[in-house]
Amino acid sequence: MVVQPGVLLGRYQIEALIGRGGMGEVYRARDTRLRRDVAVKVLPAAFTADAERMARFEREAHLLASFNHPHIATIHGLEEAESVRALVMELVEGPTLGEQLRQGASIHRSQPDRALHAMPPMAWTPRRCRVSSRRFV
Repeated sequence: MVVQPGVLLGRYQIEALIGRGGMGEVYRARDTRLRRDVAVKVLPAAFTADAERMARFEREAHLLASFNHPHIATIHGLEEAESVRALVMELVEGPTLGEQLRQGASIHRSQPDRALHAMPPMAWTPRRCRVSSRRFV
């Protein structure tokens, strides 16, 4: 299955590519059942072919789904259709971090408290969540 605008991935109608990175591509999609916009992160084929990586991804998805915090996008579910694996989450509107930095926003080393407050709590309390802080910092 090729993911592109117009394709139906489970109950999610893909509308547009909104980002691309090392962990895959993120699309704006429409939940056809609940009639809401969502973000769908489609994992690369090389990633989905590795059982160990997929197990880790699913563990992390379950962990993130257990949080309710304004700095963490709500996880709606995992989707699998044909050879495509995806994470469905809350669509957060607004500028990307890169766009904010280009517009002059900054977190300077002299303001570590500002950086800590900008991060979700699990980033600076890894023992409580049993998550390595290297993944979030």
